[in-house]
Formats: sequence, structure tokens, C-alpha cells
Amino acid sequence: MLDFFTIFSKGGLVLWCFQGVRGPAAACTAPVNALIRSVLLQERGGNNSFNHEALTLKYKLDNQFELVFVVGFQKILTLTYVDKLIDDVHKEFRDKYRNEFQQKGTLGLLNGTFDFKEDFLHLLQEAEESSKVRAPPVMKTFEQSVKSQKTVKSMIETRGEKPKEKTKNKKNKGSKKDASGTEAATVPSKAAPVAKQNPPTSAGDREELTKDEILQKNREEFFKRHMKGGEKSSKSPKPETQKEKGKKPRVWDLGNSNAKVLDYSNSTTNGNTETCPAEEFDPDMALGDRNREPGRLYDLDYESDEEEPEEEKVAQNPSKPGAKKGGLGGMFGMLKGLVGSKSLTREDMDSVLEKMKDHLIAKNVATDIAVQLCESVAKKLEGKVMGTFTTVTSTVKQALQEALVQILQPQRRVDILRDVMDAQRHHRPYVVTFCGVNGVGKSTNLAKISFWLIENGFSVLIAACDTFRAGAVEQLRTHTRRLNALHPPESHSGRIMVQLYEKGYGKDAAGIAMEAISYARNQGFDVVLVDTAGRMQDNAPLMTALAKLIAVNTPDLVLFVGEALVGNEAVDQLVKFNKALADYSMAQTPRLIDGIVLTKFDTIDDKVGAAISMTYITSKPIVFVGTGQTYCDLRSLNAKAVVAALMKA
Repeated sequence: MLDFFTIFSKGGLVLWCFQGVRGPAAACTAPVNALIRSVLLQERGGNNSFNHEALTLKYKLDNQFELVFVVGFQKILTLTYVDKLIDDVHKEFRDKYRNEFQQKGTLGLLNGTFDFKEDFLHLLQEAEESSKVRAPPVMKTFEQSVKSQKTVKSMIETRGEKPKEKTKNKKNKGSKKDASGTEAATVPSKAAPVAKQNPPTSAGDREELTKDEILQKNREEFFKRHMKGGEKSSKSPKPETQKEKGKKPRVWDLGNSNAKVLDYSNSTTNGNTETCPAEEFDPDMALGDRNREPGRLYDLDYESDEEEPEEEKVAQNPSKPGAKKGGLGGMFGMLKGLVGSKSLTREDMDSVLEKMKDHLIAKNVATDIAVQLCESVAKKLEGKVMGTFTTVTSTVKQALQEALVQILQPQRRVDILRDVMDAQRHHRPYVVTFCGVNGVGKSTNLAKISFWLIENGFSVLIAACDTFRAGAVEQLRTHTRRLNALHPPESHSGRIMVQLYEKGYGKDAAGIAMEAISYARNQGFDVVLVDTAGRMQDNAPLMTALAKLIAVNTPDLVLFVGEALVGNEAVDQLVKFNKALADYSMAQTPRLIDGIVLTKFDTIDDKVGAAISMTYITSKPIVFVGTGQTYCDLRSLNAKAVVAALMKA
């Protein structure tokens, strides 16, 4: 049973609505609004179904008249006739009110009255009856099977007897082998040693032997021939001296065997750098660009050669007869690619969409997402009337570019500086948690974000909650010393701008994060950046620990750090991280990933597909992009620059 069926324009005007369940008239408003926000506005029309709470919504787009047909029913129901119903309603509604849409246009939608209830109920009844008519397939009886037509005599097999056709073929093969054997025997070979051969078996003997016995006999002959060569090769002289078992420690020429001399990890207490030895480093190397504006987060730019407007490449016949046709042949060939005020069909777009899909996959977009993107573009353009001098390729490419830009600008925009100032007004620290798989650059990009926050006048406390990886605390300690050297307390009225809160290794990460947040609240820090251990998305114990850390400390922002190098793996990582956070959290509304930090963007040239994959699968924004090794190599995402790199041939 259907909950509702509604028809509305893409401008948001409801033309007709049917409610199959008693209730308020606005019962279908929330699901349809969720469909518009999450699917239609976000260019995610690759799948024609959408789940909202207990309802499943299926929809169909009419691009010629800019209409949307939506049907809603309970998720637990399996209604097989829904697809047929929505197609029939779409066809009937178009045919009935085609003249009003074509003659009056928008005014026809505003002033028109659409009495469609009787037609809809008739179509609904037909669809329900058609689903009931289909009876399950009946199994065949024994009399109807092929086996019943065989006689008992034909099914009896005697050992040693074979069908006549097979024996004939085997005789022919045997005769060929005998002929080739006689030919080979006439050629003497000096290099090959003469081996003893078993007396040849006659054709009658071969027929008496079964297939398994012949196979076993051939195997024995084969092993006898090759065992002799193996025995000769095995009689190699053994080395007189054998190497001693076990490993010896390597001693370098300039090395020092005393481990205490090599231990530079002096213990510190919660960021106190007085006991740490001062490190000499080049500030220019750590900062990179000195001419930049302090505290500003620049947009990601993509440097591309200035290209002329791309035109449709029309396939021309390179043969000589085609060249004799003159200039008119080329002109007519070019006009063939033009659409000429016709409505686009799926067949017109299939070849272009296939090329676009391969292009996206080559640019590192996950395969499933590339397929869904092309499907979404096809549904958006199918039935749309094109201009006179417009090609199919340019139309599809423009629609795909618009869809990609829309995907990279998701529903929620993360403004960290505004949120930090809001937390300051409430006299509490703003907490950011970093998570991700191993080796993606969580600690490095945490230091870059710390530098950016310090340049904007906010004090930062770094919580070292990676208590597993060797050297993780020392790495953050080194970054803290460098950041304090770049922004000493003297430049900020004696205020220490960055400190490290650490409790060593092997401790509970959730407990350390809680203590760090409490310490930051008491000491007046503006931001707490929580560094966590890298973990694979399939590691259940570590994912449980991460879910516990997030559930206990309730950070303001959870950032997933991912590489720009990955393709299909990005989808798997994000889906399983979100699933693990939802499964292992004890809260009713579990906390999931809020944003993405995309690292190593300077290593991929124009293969920027990971940005599309990550944003598409989570609907979350890419907050930061890491573009290098210095503290200034941090950018905000520029959607148009990424799409330009993605669409470059």
C-alpha cells in the first residue's frame, strides 16, 4: 500500500498529490524535502530510490517539462509494481496535460488545475492486478523431463566399452601419433641419450584398457624418464664450509654502540619546553613562502595551459575518395554532430557517457561513483530539448561539470575560525579530533593547522593520544618546539601559543583526551587538537577505541585524514570508518565524520578523483588540503579548480 504519490515542478510547485494513508496533509512534506536536499540538489540521481526514516521513496524526472514524480511507501514492504506504476503515471500525466505545458509554460503550472485522481486510481489498480497475475513457475514433472525419454539400455555403461564416435576419433589420433612417431624415428639425434622404451601396445590392447589405466601408465613412464635426470642433477658437490646460523649485529664505522648516547627523548611535562634542548632549524625552510599574508588560508589553485574552447571532434573518413568531395563534405559532417532542437535520448548519450566514465576512472575516481555520476547526468538530461547549434558531447560535459562542482560544495560548510570564536564566548575550548588510516599524514597536517590557528591569534593545545606508534609523541614534541620558535611568547605578550599534553605510551587514549580538554579549559587555551593513532578500517578493537574516544569527549569537529593518492580505497575507508563509529558508539545518535583533510595533493598532478570520491560518499566537505611539507602548505578546496583538473584531457 502506498503512503503517498506526488507530482511537483523542479521550481518547487506541487501540482498534484495523493495520500494513501490517513493523516495530516503535510505527512509527505518532510520525506520529499529530504529527497530534494539530499539527492536532487546534490546531483546524486544515479539511484532512483531514497530512504528516509521508515519510508522508501522512488522518483522519476521529466526533463522536458521540468517535473518530478515521487512515490513513497513503507520500507518493510516489497512492492514489485512501483516501478511500473511510476512509469505509467509519468506517461499518462504528460500526455493529458502536454498542451497546457507547451502553450502556457510556467503560467500553466501556476493557474492550471490538475484533476488526476481517477486516472491515478485506475493506473494503481492495473499495476496491483498485474503484480498478482504473475504466478510462480511450476516445476516440471518427470514425464516432461528429457530423462524420461531415455531407455534403460541407453543408460547402462559397461567398463571398457566406449561410444563408437569416441573410439573412432581415438583410432584416428592414435594413427596420427604412430605416423609422427615413425617420422621422428627416422631422424637420428646424437645429443639425446638413448632411453629404454617399453614395447608398444597394440590398438586392441588400448581398447581393452580403460581411460584411467592408460593415464596411470603414461604417468609412470613420464616419472621413470625424468627421475634419471633428477638423480644426476642432485649429485652436485656440497660446499665444504657452511654459513653460521643466526644474525650478527651490524656495527657502522661512524656509529656508537651506546644506546644512551642516541636517546634524545628527554621527558617533558605537558608541553614544558624548558628541559628540551633547543633545536636549530631554518625558519625559511619551515615556512616556505615568506611573501604570504599571515593567517590567510589560500584557495587551492590549478595551473593549466590556456586552452582554446574545445569543439566537437567529428570523425572524418581519411580515405582518398572522401577527400574528393570538397568542402561541402566536411561541412555536412560537422552538422551531423549538432542536435538541432530535439529531445535527447539515452541512445544519443550512451557513447559519450561511456567515454566520460572511463575518463573519470582514469583520473582516480572510484569506479562505482563514476558509474553513478554518469547515470545521474543521463537522468538529468534525458528528454531535455537542446538548442539548435549544440552538440551532445558539449551538453553532457557541461552537465557533468555542473554536477561535480555541486558535489564538491556539500550541504554543510565548516568555518573553524567562526566556531572557535563562538566557543570563546562560551569560555570553553574548541576540540578537533583527527582520525584516519596509517601513514596518511595526521600529525604533520595537525601541525600545519596549529600554525594556521596560531597566526590567527588562537592558542593551541596538542593532545598526544597516539600512544601506540613509536616516535609519535616525539614527533609532536618536535613540532611544538618549532612552532614556539616561530611564534615565541615575546611576540604574544608572554603568552605561550602552543603546548603539548602527553602522558607517554601505552595509556588509554580516551582518558588522555579528557584530561587534555580539562587542562585546556583551566589554562584558557582556545583550541584542543587531538591526535589519534592510525588504524585500518577493518581493525575492530582499534575502531572500538576510536568510537569510545569520540563518544566520551564529544569533540566539536571530527576530521578524517585521507590521501589524495587512493582511488577505490577511499570509498572503503570512509564507509567503514563511519559504520564503525556508528556501530561501536553507545549513543542513540552516534557521532560520525564531520569533514575531510585531503593530504599529499602535490603528488598527484591532475588525478584529483579522490576528492570527488570522498565527498560523494560522505556528503561532507573537504576542509583542508595538504600541498607540501612546510607549515604554510595548507589550502582550502577550490571546487572549480578541482573540476578543471578532473575534466582536463
